[in-house]
Amino acid sequence: MITKSARRRPSRAARSFGYTIAVVLNAILLHLVNVNPGWDAVPVLTEDTSQVLLLVNVSLVAGIVANVVYVLYDPPRFKALGDLVTTSISLAVLLRIWVVFPFAIDAREWTLLARTVLVVAMVGTAVAMLVQAVTATGLTGRSASRPA
Repeated sequence: MITKSARRRPSRAARSFGYTIAVVLNAILLHLVNVNPGWDAVPVLTEDTSQVLLLVNVSLVAGIVANVVYVLYDPPRFKALGDLVTTSISLAVLLRIWVVFPFAIDAREWTLLARTVLVVAMVGTAVAMLVQAVTATGLTGRSASRPA
């Protein structure tokens, strides 16, 4: 006999703490990329990085906004919808990085590895979007009236 145990969400305080940490980390990344030391301090990045930077910044700011909202309000379906939006932006970033490929990598093997990692990340992001869409629409089979 197979039994299905209900997964319980962490406490509201634990979730809020996690959202706050995500806000702080995204803000630090935004500062590191754009202010000090800046993306141009990373030797493997080329000048083409500027073609990706806007989307990277949009992704970081969207993560900050979403997590601030989640601190205040985070029912599962609402959070899944917000995560779907932020994950969609992440997929756009990954696709832009694929097209621009702003990396100064001379060895063919390392370029292949970097592109493979990008493909895996894009596939994983697409799967996450599918899961979030199903969760946001409430098609997971769980009762929407169940407390969070």
